[in-house]
Amino acid sequence: MKSFGTPLKVEKATQSKIEHVDFQSLSFGKVFTDHMMISTYKNGEWSIPEVKPYQNLSLAPSARVFHYGQEVFEGMKAYKDDAGKVWLFRPMDNFNRINISSERLAMPAFREDYFCDGLSKLLELDQEWIKSGDGNSLYIRPFVIATEEGVAASPANEYMFIIICSPVQSYYAGEVRVKIAEKFSRAAQGGTGYAKAGGNYGGSFYPALQAQKEGFQQIVWTDANTHEYIEEAGTMNIFIRIGDKLLTGPTSESILDGITRKSLIQIAEDKGIDFEVRPIKVSEVIEAHKAGELKEMFGAGTAAVVSPIKGFGYKGEKYELIEIENKYSDLFKKIITDIQQNKSEDPYGWRVAAF
Repeated sequence: MKSFGTPLKVEKATQSKIEHVDFQSLSFGKVFTDHMMISTYKNGEWSIPEVKPYQNLSLAPSARVFHYGQEVFEGMKAYKDDAGKVWLFRPMDNFNRINISSERLAMPAFREDYFCDGLSKLLELDQEWIKSGDGNSLYIRPFVIATEEGVAASPANEYMFIIICSPVQSYYAGEVRVKIAEKFSRAAQGGTGYAKAGGNYGGSFYPALQAQKEGFQQIVWTDANTHEYIEEAGTMNIFIRIGDKLLTGPTSESILDGITRKSLIQIAEDKGIDFEVRPIKVSEVIEAHKAGELKEMFGAGTAAVVSPIKGFGYKGEKYELIEIENKYSDLFKKIITDIQQNKSEDPYGWRVAAF
């Protein structure tokens, strides 16, 4: 990442927690590294970031994040290659998107120099937490919260920008089956669906839990107006292969502009795959399955990268996908992960040295 020479405030942890961590049996997002980065927004400007030991925050009960949900976040990863060098994947896309999310929630944009230099120093300090090898990475969670005291229904004037990190392995284990939503929606046109706002995810938990009781791992969201069109798969963008044509829905005010999604679209174009970005009807997917033309469904996102979907449920019926050879999902995952882990050339300039 580009270095701006920001005079960061750095306080190193006196003792590392790493010796107590079993890196062979990590639960996603449950273990955190020794350090965090924090910057505060007051009087119209962000403070110089501090990199300090991971610790609790002290907030007033009246902090506006608790009352009006002014909070946005990002999800990104760092990877270590076999030579021990640490890499990021399209980090500036995450930076740009968190500022887009912040704008939608009436929150101030963060500074590029503070983001780049703060994240680089954080990763440099905690680089031993990043393990090389397939499936290993460091999940990075930047987020912004409103901290000003007061319960008046208006935007806050004070915020915190924080980055925490968690060593992870694969996000989904085993086969994934999804339920296509008939009633619930993740977001609506004119809403905050294109922003990574915590409320979008909090509102999705109840329908996801109901689906899990029926034996599904996740929800495939449909549009809020008619529930006729597929939008996203849980926390991922969704791709559907009918015959040899690959489909994904267009981004909109209700669909997140996924960074992995954009990467897969670029790869599909370069590989000459018959590909189309357009609205996808649920009925079209059902008909393709009945005709034996539904070849693949898979989700794409930072946490899982590419997650094949083995089956889905809709209106009380369950549909299984037949295993095929030469899957697009396998091709995409290998290309993306090889770039991320520095196992192949990167013709796109997506892989960026972390420090």
